[in-house]
Amino acid sequence: MNETRSEVTKQRILDTALRVFRERGYTATSVEDLCRASGVTKGAFFHHFESKEALALSALEYWNQVTGRLFASAPYWQVVDPRERLLAYLNFRAELVKGELAEFTCLIGTLVQETFASHPNLQTACGAGIEAHVQSLLPTIQAAKDRYAPHAEWSAESLAFYTQAVLQGGFVLAKATRDSKVVLDAIRHLKRYVQQLLPQQGTE
Repeated sequence: MNETRSEVTKQRILDTALRVFRERGYTATSVEDLCRASGVTKGAFFHHFESKEALALSALEYWNQVTGRLFASAPYWQVVDPRERLLAYLNFRAELVKGELAEFTCLIGTLVQETFASHPNLQTACGAGIEAHVQSLLPTIQAAKDRYAPHAEWSAESLAFYTQAVLQGGFVLAKATRDSKVVLDAIRHLKRYVQQLLPQQGTE
């Protein structure tokens, strides 16, 4: 019973960290803020996490698990044609842009902007998270390139990273303007760009 209660407490802290770090950022969030938001004592916090950075690392791992399951079960995987599957992926990303900023912006992008120079362990973890998502897109992009633009000079990896650059940049602009529309506009422009890179007639 005590072990179950302890795991529930740890999970509540992790869930809170995902929300609060995206709402306030890493630097502006204190251990006290996290304890208050999750309804636990500092003793309970430090029982599970030795520091705020340790929690952030666990939160990144948890974020990657949660989002990994989300994308792995997304409907765009049912699309047979790789070009259309990539466009369906972008449509799916647009569908996720709902609610408040902290509800749809990326934990990885939020943390790495603040910590890349001061917290190398967090920077490495954020980089690994983005790389993992890039890798999940590579087979689709490579298949689409092989079919629709086999002689094009760009690489599947470069386009996979570019999609992440556009999405993360959109999230930054949404925070700067407090307007989710900029993310949706960025995705629409990205879709147009992908359509140009992968012309349906199968030429460069």
